[in-house]
Amino acid sequence: MSSATANTRRRTARTRARRSQARRRKLAILLATALGIALAGYLAARGPVEDIAREITLPLKHEDIIRQQARDKDLDPALIAAVIYQESKFQDRTSEAGARGVMQILPSTAAYIARKSGGTQFEQGDLANPQINIAYGSWYLRYLLDHYEGNERLAIAAYNGGETNVDKWVADAGGPETFDRDADIPFPETRAYVASVEEKKAEYRDNYAAELGIR
Repeated sequence: MSSATANTRRRTARTRARRSQARRRKLAILLATALGIALAGYLAARGPVEDIAREITLPLKHEDIIRQQARDKDLDPALIAAVIYQESKFQDRTSEAGARGVMQILPSTAAYIARKSGGTQFEQGDLANPQINIAYGSWYLRYLLDHYEGNERLAIAAYNGGETNVDKWVADAGGPETFDRDADIPFPETRAYVASVEEKKAEYRDNYAAELGIR
């Protein structure tokens, strides 16, 4: 083989190698661009998707009413939200026992609250109104907290199990200082209720601080 032919072949090989490298660089650039676009799309979509998931698993409605009632009655708005979640998951409903609205207030309890709070124009049908229902439920929470000298666990238990029952449980336990949720609440439903409200309260504080006006 002549030296000229050998040189030609070497130049051709180098040219092919450069072209191959150029193609690989272009492919790498295209791949990086595609991945960048895909990542940007994922990050842009991730927020709304997570928001939708949160709204399904931890819904929140009527936050303006909750904030108002929390201010008026010196309550933690996350506590109100957690009780509503546990009672109705923010759906207006009527239970078999006749409890109404998002905070599931019994007619007898509503009548008592109306007398104590000066609701002279109150009618039972008003409990379907979220403003009135949350106002009455929040009043009752405040009343229970005052009754139990700020002991939130006892107030939550009484919201579900009844004030008379909780008073007896506390007395049997030797007082609020020695009261144990798991040992001293004999109703499985009320034990689970208290545990869930306490858990959901923390979740509402973590996930909806801005909406609930929590600083």
